[in-house]
Amino acid sequence: MSNAAFPASVEAIRRRREDPRQPGYDGHGGEPVAGAGHGETGPANKRIIVGYGFWIFLLSDIVMFSCFFATFAVLRGATAGGPTIRQIVELPRVEWETALLLASSFTCGLSFAATNAKNLLWTQICLVITGALGLGFVLLEVQEFINLSNQGIVPQRSGFLTAFFSLVGCHGLHVTAGLLWLGTMLAQVQVKGFRREIVHRLICFNLFWHALDIVWVGIFTLVYLMGTIA
Repeated sequence: MSNAAFPASVEAIRRRREDPRQPGYDGHGGEPVAGAGHGETGPANKRIIVGYGFWIFLLSDIVMFSCFFATFAVLRGATAGGPTIRQIVELPRVEWETALLLASSFTCGLSFAATNAKNLLWTQICLVITGALGLGFVLLEVQEFINLSNQGIVPQRSGFLTAFFSLVGCHGLHVTAGLLWLGTMLAQVQVKGFRREIVHRLICFNLFWHALDIVWVGIFTLVYLMGTIA
């Protein structure tokens, strides 16, 4: 690149940042934003990097669950003479599981509202309620799996049951991991308060928990509800 072209390219970048219609507009009159990860401002700060990394993780998790849903749809009729979805579903139990998880998503949202208000007590109360509701969900799911196992209804019985246990069980494992994360956040909030990194972790936890709630709505609708009426 010639010396004449270099100043021209710098000028083009400056104009782009000053123009709100352009993708590079920074809202600061053309001044570089520290930690934005471009120009002379240096690499992106830790908060931006962690945020992007978490969204990549969350989207990859959604892709994984999509594969489980597709597998279940393909193997739904592959019962090998064994029980069908209608024969193994206890809808009242599943309704309780759904109610507990939806309620936990609501209290999880309330916990972050309390975090924004910098209210330590209500943040902890709402997180504890969220954990209790999530634990109730996991216990009901474990009870369901134990009851099915006692009847000889296990994953290796048929392709359908393999897909069923994989999809529902994978979601249950995610909820269990979320409960461990929640317990860690409770301890960190108690010890460190509302530091910047703690609030950011609470945002990530909220996104994770709400994503699990969305996945469960799909499981409840496509696996349980449609399975009993189809």
